[in-house]
Amino acid sequence: MESNKQLSYLKYFFILFSLVLSTFTVAIISISIGSTSISFTDVLKTLFSEGTSDTIHKIIIDIRLPRVLLGIAVGGGLSVAGAVFQATLMNPLADPYILGVSSGGTFGAVLSILLGLSFVGTQLLAFSGALIVIGIVFVLGKRMGAIDPNMLLLSGVMIGAFFSALILLMMTFLENSFREAIFWIIGNLAFADINSVLIILPLSLVISIILSFNAHKFNVLSLGDESARHLGINVKGFKNLTYILTSLLIGSVVSVSGIIGFVGLLVPHACRFIFGVDNRIIIPASFLIGAAYLVTADTIARTIISPVQLPVGAITAIIGAPIFIYLLKTRFRDT
Repeated sequence: MESNKQLSYLKYFFILFSLVLSTFTVAIISISIGSTSISFTDVLKTLFSEGTSDTIHKIIIDIRLPRVLLGIAVGGGLSVAGAVFQATLMNPLADPYILGVSSGGTFGAVLSILLGLSFVGTQLLAFSGALIVIGIVFVLGKRMGAIDPNMLLLSGVMIGAFFSALILLMMTFLENSFREAIFWIIGNLAFADINSVLIILPLSLVISIILSFNAHKFNVLSLGDESARHLGINVKGFKNLTYILTSLLIGSVVSVSGIIGFVGLLVPHACRFIFGVDNRIIIPASFLIGAAYLVTADTIARTIISPVQLPVGAITAIIGAPIFIYLLKTRFRDT
């Protein structure tokens, strides 16, 4: 029995180590690609404080590195949120976009643009908008004092549609800032800076780690609420805590990136397709694969028709939709 446990730990370590290495490699490749090509050697020298030219140092440290790190935080955070929502609600379609949180955050951002506030003000209003939607959906999604998965999803869809309508209404009053608002609605990492990274990346990592350490409880929840209670899980308290942590994660991510679709929906499905249904692997793997996926998509977005930069949300949707359809068809064919 002990050898089987050790084998499992070795398997988990190997998978996570491989994913960390893959994500690091994707990040280095992304930093090296752009209007100015930079060799891997120069990228590594700059990152590890060895001497390179001032121009290369500025491009890497001031421009590309913050964007890649923000992509890791946003992609990883959205993917973990999707994995946790799907595990908690036992619904494969649950993700930040479906639950309306992204629309709330984007509503706050577009409102800020309409009011002419600074970028910091835009971030604060976006975060506040996401939290407001979280609160509304959380209240409406309860039945007899407990979260009801179906009520939560339906409430999220309706509230998301309501805020999306408000966003379209506000955009009729925008003139010079119309393009900026579009970038928030589709999803974008072009506003990345080191100050955003220093806030969002640690928050995304800490919440994702906390949720990963509780992954075994999500496995128990899959047996049903009643069985989970008999096995010692405080179902109501754990679901409430999970919803709060995940919502804080989504709110912070949306406040810097806008709506980026298909990451929180696609990546957890891809992880289950590759690794199975054990949430002890799915949740941390979702962070790492989601991070690499969004960094890759953003690299495509900023280079495919350079010097024009596309919103990364458009790329994730174009790539994600056919992949998600393939995964669904494969899953139903196998069952």
